[in-house]
Amino acid sequence: MLLILTDNAQRHTPSGGEITVSAQKIGRQIHLEVSDTGSGIVSEHLPHIFERFYQADDAHSADRDGVGLGLSIASAIVEAHGGSVSAASAGLGHGSTFTVVLPG
Repeated sequence: MLLILTDNAQRHTPSGGEITVSAQKIGRQIHLEVSDTGSGIVSEHLPHIFERFYQADDAHSADRDGVGLGLSIASAIVEAHGGSVSAASAGLGHGSTFTVVLPG
């Protein structure tokens, strides 16, 4: 799951951009966060990005590998461990943050 999230961040962050991975324990939960300064996600795509075969950046789909399964697989892994995953972005050009919450 972490490999999928960091791989996505790398693919969507241009050279010179920044990717941050952090973890902290809050109460009995573990919070993992993968943030990047990459292309970002338009708000109307956010509710769908964990769906199988969904690709938010149609304009760039010819330029990259993948079929839209990575985030749905990451979500399934997290949910199988009793956790949740969410995504946030201020929009195109503003990067993205993926947050995973796992029970401790």
